[in-house]
Amino acid sequence: MNATRLVVALVSSLAVAGGNWAVAHALGAPSPAALAWLVGAPIALALVVALIPGAAAVAPVVAEVEIAAPPPTPRPAPADGALRLLGLLQEEGRLVDFLEEDLAPYPDDQIGGAVRAIHEGCRKALHAQFALEPVMRGAEGEDVTVEPGFDAGEVRLTGNVAGAPPFRGVLRHGGWRVTSASLPDRQGIDPRVIAPAEVEIP
Repeated sequence: MNATRLVVALVSSLAVAGGNWAVAHALGAPSPAALAWLVGAPIALALVVALIPGAAAVAPVVAEVEIAAPPPTPRPAPADGALRLLGLLQEEGRLVDFLEEDLAPYPDDQIGGAVRAIHEGCRKALHAQFALEPVMRGAEGEDVTVEPGFDAGEVRLTGNVAGAPPFRGVLRHGGWRVTSASLPDRQGIDPRVIAPAEVEIP
């Protein structure tokens, strides 16, 4: 028997057995039989291989333990946020009902009364979920200056636009910017259902 081969086999098998023991405990308390197999098998195999005359050195068996990756967190579809907002506007202000209604048969004064309630409800829903600020502060109709380096996505120039900034003009609309947004999650509800049907049972 080659003493050097025996020492090498025992050292490497002890390393494998220690690794198996660490992995088994990291995954949870194993049963005694499983632990004995994971730790004892590499040592026994190394001894058998080292004691067989003329046997070639064989690398100890490493017990492979597959650790399943956690499932990815489902991300909401891009349209889900828009559908949730539309649902809130319907819930608070019946916006979809109003937009789907044919207003031609109604006189203007009757439409005006309905619009007030819709406006109040939709405004309440909007302010509950979003914080807004104007892109440009000032009253509509005021003279303003658009400085060089302005963001064309934030300020739209209309009229006779020529040359380079600064531009002097009249503020027609201050624009809006969202500073924070928080849409409620509708777990278990089909986002395409903006408002459920209502049935009153007599």
